[in-house]
Amino acid sequence: MRSRLAVTTLALATALTVGAALPATAAAAPAVGATVSASPTVQDILDHLPDDVVASALVRQDGVGAAAGPVTPDAYVRIGSTTKVFTNTVVLQLVAEHRIDVDAPAHRYVPGLMPAAYDGVTVRQLLDHTSGLPKPAATPGPADGPGWWLKSVTPEGFLRESFAAASGTPPEPGHVQQYNGLNSFVLGLIVERITGHTFAHELEHRILRPLRLDHTSLPAADDPTIPSPHATVHVDGDDVTEQSPYPWVEGGMISTAADLDRFLIALFQGRLLPPAQQKLVFDVPTADSADSNSNCFDGTACFSVGGLMRYQLPNGTCVWGKTGSRPGWDNGFFATRDLRHRVVYSLNPTGTGSDFPYIKAITESALTDRDD
Repeated sequence: MRSRLAVTTLALATALTVGAALPATAAAAPAVGATVSASPTVQDILDHLPDDVVASALVRQDGVGAAAGPVTPDAYVRIGSTTKVFTNTVVLQLVAEHRIDVDAPAHRYVPGLMPAAYDGVTVRQLLDHTSGLPKPAATPGPADGPGWWLKSVTPEGFLRESFAAASGTPPEPGHVQQYNGLNSFVLGLIVERITGHTFAHELEHRILRPLRLDHTSLPAADDPTIPSPHATVHVDGDDVTEQSPYPWVEGGMISTAADLDRFLIALFQGRLLPPAQQKLVFDVPTADSADSNSNCFDGTACFSVGGLMRYQLPNGTCVWGKTGSRPGWDNGFFATRDLRHRVVYSLNPTGTGSDFPYIKAITESALTDRDD
């Protein structure tokens, strides 16, 4: 009989609305007749997969890959909101080139894109989610009927619908952090307006090619495919492995665990940004966390200007990274600031229960010294 990881979890919302968070507490609870360590290793966890909740999983811990179920350690995955860290890095590179002023009003670079009520929102506030932009409009989902996973929205159309549905007076920017995918869409359009190139071109030129991330891409809006090898994923019985990459710079990228690990190392080592902008990668604003924000704990902000999420392990160690989800995939990467420990994970949930207890157990096991 397979063991089960029984933990208390916080709900994770979709990538476009509230973003993924790590649960607050965890405790291993073996099934009858099974033996599980009170402090399981990543391999211990993978040895009990797949099960009713997780169809397959891959993990890269400190540069070493492993997998469970019908997936390989080198599989391609849809990385979801982990894309945001790439997006913020491109923007900060343009800040370093003095082509964008991080504290300038965002509307200076994309006039007419946002209603006048948001004229006070700065680029920095888009980057660190203190902009106060409205709740995103609805995106394609099972309620839209057969083939919903191939339906798409354009960045401009998505922003237009979201602003049109907003009600009341926008909050004053800079005071409350509310994770919001609309920020990324505006940032992506700023990059395109400033450079005159597609965001995909800038991403390739600035990050993917220099770091030789040969297995990472931002698919075109009309390209639902994913390279092989990859897991086959299902939602409500439908094969949604091929799906629209409409989340674009907010959550549309495809990558592998090895590429994500390489990107994380380069970002933390300061190889992508000069010192002034590198400081912003880990700069979390002094702001409250919105009541509806399930990502940050203790009521304080946890997302940095660089797009990273700050998270404290049970032993007190502070780690940095990002989670991201697409239908059929739950992924993320985290590391200690000194890169002593790193983890990249991708789980394929079955939909019959929450896989977030597994995510928490894998992350904490991979990033905690075994002698702690």
